[in-house]
Amino acid sequence: MAVILGIESSCDETSASICIDGEIKSNIIAGQAIHAKYGGVVPELASRAHQLHIIPTVDAAIQQAKIHKNDIDAVAFTRGPGLLGSLLVGTSFAKSFALARQIPLIEVNHMQAHILAHFIEEPKPNFPFLCLTVSGGHTQIVLVKDYFEMEVLGQTLDDAAGEAFDKTAKILNLPYPGGPLIDKYAQTGNPNAYKLPEPQIPELNFSFSGLKTAILYMVQAEEKKNPNFLMENIADVCASVQQRIVSILLNKLKRAAEQTGVRDMAIAGGVSANSGLRRALLEMGKQYRWNVFIPKFEYCTDNAAMIAIAGYHKYLRQEFVNQDIAPLARMHM
Repeated sequence: MAVILGIESSCDETSASICIDGEIKSNIIAGQAIHAKYGGVVPELASRAHQLHIIPTVDAAIQQAKIHKNDIDAVAFTRGPGLLGSLLVGTSFAKSFALARQIPLIEVNHMQAHILAHFIEEPKPNFPFLCLTVSGGHTQIVLVKDYFEMEVLGQTLDDAAGEAFDKTAKILNLPYPGGPLIDKYAQTGNPNAYKLPEPQIPELNFSFSGLKTAILYMVQAEEKKNPNFLMENIADVCASVQQRIVSILLNKLKRAAEQTGVRDMAIAGGVSANSGLRRALLEMGKQYRWNVFIPKFEYCTDNAAMIAIAGYHKYLRQEFVNQDIAPLARMHM
C-alpha cells in the first residue's frame, strides 16, 4: 500500500490531500479571502496566509482520510510554477515533514498535475490525448503521451485566458475574482450581442491582450452614448466576452486535433470550471466525434488531490528528490 501526502501552495490556496493506492481519500482547500479587497492576489499576503494555513490543512486532510501521520509513505509537493513565496511555504513544510518521518520527497510540476487530475476518477483518457490547460497564469495545448511525457504544442504569447477573464471583470466593475461572475452573468445573456475580434495568431499559440483592449474600447464607446450601459447590459456583455474567449480556445484545439489525429480531448486548470467552455467542448466533441474528458469542479482549480495523484505515479516509478530541492517560480513542462 502506498500512502501519499500531497501539498499544493502555488498561489493563494493552501491545499492538502491524502492518496492511498491511487485513490483520493481527502482533499482539503483553505482559501484566502484577504485578496478580494485588492482586486487580485498580493504575493506577500499569500505567503503569510500559507504559513497560517499549512499545518491545520494538512492535519484536516490526515483526519478526513482516517489515517495517522505515521502511515504516510511519501510527500509530494508543488515545486513550481507559481508565486515564489507561496511555493517556499509548501516546499519547506514538505521537506521538513519528509525529513522528520524519514520518507521520500516527490516534486510535482503544477501544470502537469492539472493534466493528471484526469486520472483521479473514471472515466480516464487514453494516451495519447490532447489537453487544453487554461488557468489564470497559463494557456496551453499539450499533447500527453504518457503520465510524465508531455509536449506543449501551443501556448499564450502574452496573457492567459484566466487573466483575460479577470481583467475584463475589472473593466466591467465586477469584484475579484471576476471570472466566475462573468460566467454567472453570461448564462442569461446574448453571446452575439457584441462582436469582439478573434486574434489571428500563428500556429497553435494564443494571445488575449488585443481582445482585452477591444473589450475596453467597446465599453468606453458604449458608455459615452449611455452612462448606464454596463448596468443595463452586463449579461449580454459577459456572454459576448465569454463566447469569444471560448471560441479562441476551442478553435485552436480543433486545429490541434486535425494536425495530430488525436481524438481524446481533455481540459484542465481553473478556467476549465467555466460552464460555457465545458458546454461548448461537449458540443464540439459530439460534432467531431471526440472522446471528451472534463474533471470535476473541485479538481479544476488549484488543489492538492492533483498533486497527490501525480506524486503517486512518481512514487510507483521511485522518482524522488533530495533535501536540497528548491522551489521554482518558473518551471517548464
